[in-house]
Amino acid sequence: MKKTVRTVATIRFAGDSGDGMQLTGGQFANTSGSMGNSVNSFPDYPSEIRAPEGTLYGVSAYQLQIGSIPVNTPGNFIDVLVAMNASSLKVNLGQLAENAIVIANTEGFGAKNLQLAKYAENPLENDSLKKYRLMKIDMVEESKKVLQGTDLSIKDMARCKNFFALGVVYWLLDRDMQYTEKWLNQKFAKKQKYLNANLLAMKAAYEYAKNSDEFDEQFIVEKADLPKGKYRNITGNEAVAIGLVAAANKASLPLFLGSYPITPATEILHFISGYKKYGVKHLQAEDEIAGISSAIGASFGGYLAATTTSGPGLSLKVEAIGLALILELPLVIVDVQRGGPSTGLPTKPEQADLLMAMYGRHGEAPVPIVAARSASHCFDMTIEAARIALKYMTPVILLTDGYLAQGTNPWHIPDINDLPDISVKFETNPENFQPYSRNPETLARPWAIPGTQGLEHRIGGLEKENLTGLVSQDPENHELMVNLRAKKVAGIANDIPDAVVDGPQEGDLLIVGWGGTHGAILDAFNQLRSEGKKISFCHLDYLNPFPKNLGEILNRFKRILIPELNSGSLGTLFRSTYMKPSIGLNKIQGKPLKAVEVYLKVIELLNDKEIVAI
Repeated sequence: MKKTVRTVATIRFAGDSGDGMQLTGGQFANTSGSMGNSVNSFPDYPSEIRAPEGTLYGVSAYQLQIGSIPVNTPGNFIDVLVAMNASSLKVNLGQLAENAIVIANTEGFGAKNLQLAKYAENPLENDSLKKYRLMKIDMVEESKKVLQGTDLSIKDMARCKNFFALGVVYWLLDRDMQYTEKWLNQKFAKKQKYLNANLLAMKAAYEYAKNSDEFDEQFIVEKADLPKGKYRNITGNEAVAIGLVAAANKASLPLFLGSYPITPATEILHFISGYKKYGVKHLQAEDEIAGISSAIGASFGGYLAATTTSGPGLSLKVEAIGLALILELPLVIVDVQRGGPSTGLPTKPEQADLLMAMYGRHGEAPVPIVAARSASHCFDMTIEAARIALKYMTPVILLTDGYLAQGTNPWHIPDINDLPDISVKFETNPENFQPYSRNPETLARPWAIPGTQGLEHRIGGLEKENLTGLVSQDPENHELMVNLRAKKVAGIANDIPDAVVDGPQEGDLLIVGWGGTHGAILDAFNQLRSEGKKISFCHLDYLNPFPKNLGEILNRFKRILIPELNSGSLGTLFRSTYMKPSIGLNKIQGKPLKAVEVYLKVIELLNDKEIVAI
């Protein structure tokens, strides 16, 4: 048996919504992370809760890339595809790498499945897959063989096919099953027959592959050389939840999350609910407006307050964001972007909320905006959003997306003592108290907690009189307050890091990215630089205000390329802010950006100097 060492490998588990591909892929990702690999994953599932079985649009998949080097994306092309039925094979064929391994569950290639997948004949029985390495297994029948004699029904035996598939791929990539065994023991601690069944199916599959003549090669992906420390595999939604808890700890404030469930942000609410023993309070509100309004009330009462949502929910929260802004209260608003408009693509990532976050309010209502670049980076930017909100007494929008939120990568767990101190000081002195007086450095107003003697003041959405906070309709006062609030947000530029350019500091081509495109751009940039291409890369974590040196950076380059999962939002902001045109690489398919897409676009630009920005 041959053993081949690989630097990276991309694996995709695909089948029907009920085939357990998300669970299977998640277990493979967690196992690989526990074994020391760098991991980056992307759950890719349909919007329907249980899409019709066997259909092309009902395919649910989980893709991940593992490596002995840092991996920043779920991979460009698939090295190993597990196809549980005909449709899962068909929708993924175009993504297969050369000489990829296809592990097909033959039970899912019956006449009905072939018809639903629009196959005229069985692709497993003709030469259509000859350029790939095809391994055919009837995973349902093999699972039944193993589980004969147990008290499981035939249906329950068949449901173990996902763990059979997992066992096969565990052998193929030399994975240790102990991590999944531990998980199963915890998951089914009170359901012994299901525990035993899944363990039997997984271990039998491992032995099946080990002893099969078809599986004559095993692939070894060794540990990644990561900085020393304690790691865990984390999703972006988990990272946001933990970031909120950590931020409250560093601010010495109680934490409140008021939210309404919405895909793909719901898990943040789920995860936060697990921290009740630490005094964290949360409310699953009846709607989006109630969610943010409850958070504003908590902020008024002295809590670090947050609300989480996705694009449609952000639309509903717009008026309340304006309320938090005019009250000048701290509030963290997490928008996990998904495909739109309206209900759109609820389970697919997009970056099309940037202009809404920037301008989507009536009146003059500027709000700071920050963005996370990876699943683990969601932790850092959540704390940064909280820091800005507390220091400047303002709502802050944190942009993530469906790829970051539900995908995973290793998180280097920090020491809580190494996190920034973001503690606040409430106003307690009633002498000469003015609720809208301002800190001369930040222009933040004082935070006065209700019930503090002598600090009574008005709240509400009507315009405030400067200093006193009384209701005011005076035209000059309104203009003054609008300008003060805008100046406060603009001044945050003095309190955030400068933008950093990797590569030459001036030249022909600068790639600028933001949010979850970071990994794809970084991989493409590193490949292009290794080939001697003279290009540069700048990634933005701060979108309002922009870093104060950004305009000067943009003017040092002839052409600016902006890869985005939208139709050109950042490019629009560059034109309006800096009068700087740009070239867009715009993808609006509900899928993450691929490094190869960035690579090919850059090669096109380098080969054609006549392609100019617009």
